[in-house]
Amino acid sequence: MGIWILIPVFLPVIAGVLLLLPVKQEDVGDSSKESLTRLHTVTAVVLVVSAVLALLAAWSGDNSYTWFELMEGIPIYFQVDDVSRLFVTVFSIAWVLVCFYAFTYMEHEGKERRFFGFYLIVYGVLVALCFSGNLVTMYLFYELMTLTSMPMVLHSGTRESIMAALKYLFYSMCGAYLGLFAIFFLYKYCDSITFTAGGTLNLALAQGHTGILLAAVMAALIGFGAKAGMFPLHAWLPTAHPVAPAPASAVLSGIIAKAGVLSIVRVVFYIVGADFIRGTWVQTAWMTLSLLTVFMGSMLAFREKVVKKRLAYSTVSQVSYILFGLSVLSPTGMEGALLHVVFHAFIKCALFLTAGIFIYRAGLSEVDQLEGIGKKMPKTLWCFTFASLALVGIPPASGFISKWYLAQGALEANVGVFGWAGPAVLLLSALLTAGYLLSIVTNGFFPKVKSNAHTAIAAEKNSLPENSAGETQTETSSCQASDPLAGVTEAPLGMLIPLAIFAALSILLGVFPNPLIQFVSKIATAVM
Repeated sequence: MGIWILIPVFLPVIAGVLLLLPVKQEDVGDSSKESLTRLHTVTAVVLVVSAVLALLAAWSGDNSYTWFELMEGIPIYFQVDDVSRLFVTVFSIAWVLVCFYAFTYMEHEGKERRFFGFYLIVYGVLVALCFSGNLVTMYLFYELMTLTSMPMVLHSGTRESIMAALKYLFYSMCGAYLGLFAIFFLYKYCDSITFTAGGTLNLALAQGHTGILLAAVMAALIGFGAKAGMFPLHAWLPTAHPVAPAPASAVLSGIIAKAGVLSIVRVVFYIVGADFIRGTWVQTAWMTLSLLTVFMGSMLAFREKVVKKRLAYSTVSQVSYILFGLSVLSPTGMEGALLHVVFHAFIKCALFLTAGIFIYRAGLSEVDQLEGIGKKMPKTLWCFTFASLALVGIPPASGFISKWYLAQGALEANVGVFGWAGPAVLLLSALLTAGYLLSIVTNGFFPKVKSNAHTAIAAEKNSLPENSAGETQTETSSCQASDPLAGVTEAPLGMLIPLAIFAALSILLGVFPNPLIQFVSKIATAVM
């Protein structure tokens, strides 16, 4: 396919840049229905066409293309392999569905032209990251992904969102520089920096330099693990998600966090090789950090009262499930990790889109405020329920399949105490996940007789200024105060349909997992 592999990269980037260019009377134009319809149409057409072209490039064969030589021996190079196919397919499906949801949601946030401009640009950068054929190309687009996705975090322009975006930028850049440190050393001791299943490390050249190479690999794990939310560079996630618009939170959690996973997969299994770190202190440290993050994220999510922040801590925990599966360096563990990449992407998008609907339709952002919401928004809460069951890992939902493989991968690997500690931590985390997600479901469908949160809201609404006759409130406002969910209705179809598709995928991929299992098994077998 050659140069055609670049079309799904540059088409959305160019369209996004054009949307960001200043236009006359932008504020007036963006508020008109006709202008918004035109904006949505252009965005949808460009994104869908780009996604189709990306999937065609991925599944039409083993394509490769050298764009240009950055310097002698270091080309900006693209190639398609099975890992590219898996990640670009998941990214494309999720990106398109969240976009259609955002058409309705962003009416609530405003500044839509800017949001969709950056949304298109980030998709093009992600496609380039998936298709990257060597370490330098991967690093280039990894950094571009951070820079282009940051505006989606600071979209509202509040002081809180600006500080969150700066924190996201700082953590991501620090992580990327650790990755760059690793690339310097790997370039010297590898036969090639082109991604090759099983690795390209020259063991003869590396002899006598094992210590510094292991340190470089550890730097890459921590650095690229920052985007995946692994301790100690995880703190940007619970800060950035609550302030970003719900569609941005969904893709940050479900998709962009997986860019860190993709980068780690490339470094460990396609450059260094699993055998080089198996049984070393690097593997021990990697397993320790991933399990610590799993437990810590689940505990913090269980204690958190803000819905989006709870889901952000959940992402910290769940993405480290993937990292643990990779760290045991067994075929089954890697299969479980790659399965969880797919399942978690769709599940977490569903959960964040649900949180966005609660904010959009009812202005509710805290867990305690959602009591009884199932009576007003049953379809939305049922979608949240299916996604929650999948994330907990209750069969036959998809999360059960990936967690089964993760546990089996730890048990079959020769990793000492981690062979049983890993499954134990995963089980404990699953119980905590049930606690912080299913409690929302049960209280939403079966509220208490009198909700403390609703009482507080009612009290606030009761404290209205007196009118000229000395009356404190009308009969209508009294009714609204007694029921703070009065007037709340189900989400519009433009938001419900993408949410329902994500929820359905969360269940159906667990009911019919065999094609995906066979595909990830092929990847794991090739690199181990």
